[in-house]
Amino acid sequence: MCRSIKTLRRPDSRATDEEIAAAALQYIRKVSGYRAPSQRNSRAFDAAVNQVGRASRQLLEAIEEAQREPARVASRARA
Repeated sequence: MCRSIKTLRRPDSRATDEEIAAAALQYIRKVSGYRAPSQRNSRAFDAAVNQVGRASRQLLEAIEEAQREPARVASRARA
């Protein structure tokens, strides 16, 4: 995978919107094979970057929320 994508889940601080956007851009560049898409493909490229960014934020928030839950509640939810 792309080595320049940094881990955004950190115990000491929350990922910024800029960090998430940069990671999403790097991911889409890697998947698409384009550093910068052609004008014809820019709408699809930008939409994909936005979708990956939103999904990444949702994932990080869900992980943070799950970490705040008491262990017994989380274990009951898995059962």
